[in-house]
Amino acid sequence: MRLFLLTTLTLIAFAANSVLNRMALAGGSIDAVSFGVIRLVSGAVMLGVLCLVLRGRVQLLGPGRVVGVLSLLVYLYGFSLAYRALDAGLGALILFGVVQITMFAGGLLAREAMPVRRWTGAGLAFGGLAWLLWPGAGPQVSVFHGLLMAAAGVGWGVYSLSGRRSGDALMATAANFIWAAPVGLLVGWLVPKGAEGIVIGAQGVVLAVLSGAVTSGLGYALWYSLLPRLAASVAAVAQLTVPIIAMAGGMLFLGEALSAEFVLASALVLGGVAVSVIPRRAQGPTISSSGS
Repeated sequence: MRLFLLTTLTLIAFAANSVLNRMALAGGSIDAVSFGVIRLVSGAVMLGVLCLVLRGRVQLLGPGRVVGVLSLLVYLYGFSLAYRALDAGLGALILFGVVQITMFAGGLLAREAMPVRRWTGAGLAFGGLAWLLWPGAGPQVSVFHGLLMAAAGVGWGVYSLSGRRSGDALMATAANFIWAAPVGLLVGWLVPKGAEGIVIGAQGVVLAVLSGAVTSGLGYALWYSLLPRLAASVAAVAQLTVPIIAMAGGMLFLGEALSAEFVLASALVLGGVAVSVIPRRAQGPTISSSGS
């Protein structure tokens, strides 16, 4: 029961990133770039503290660090900028689907064996995402912001693939956040802020810090501690709930509507991901993380 409750808490934390980001931007209390910067810095601080407490040190060097930092920045800024227009649940669905497709493509490039079910699942997920983003088809979605979230999904997918080489996921994540923080500050200064310019209100800062320190920093740390105790099939099924939880949070806290088209697109994407990533039998203790 304790494992179930902790897993549920972690999945809620991942979904909350979408709700918190959208809530901050929809309320006009902060601009998208500033939200991303504050989320990144607060996440770096929290993960650094966790490493000092749990490991006694922070190791900043390691394999794949450059790729990890760059892909993390693509994820964070794509994520924040996309939520200028996307609903929380829709953004989480696009992110989740693209992450899995990116990891599927990474497997192809690495010449991993690809059974028919993985091809089928990837095709279904890709079809659902294409329908979501195709102008005039499916739900009404800003294609530009949908593509920004897709870029975020590619970033997180590459980040997850790069992280496979890390022996200590928490330490590697902390190092990537810490290295990315100063780069992110520079990028945040250079990225166009949009018509609203720089907006930094108290509510927006609080939501960004919550997203960075709590639902990202603590959420990632908890997920990495749980993965060794979860069967591959359980972890895969669990991650399918993240867009659904985000959609429920958007409806509850932001008054977002649920359309039949979105339900159908969700079924295609999540069904495809389920076919692709859930093994016929649990064959190992973990799968790659794709948190948000």
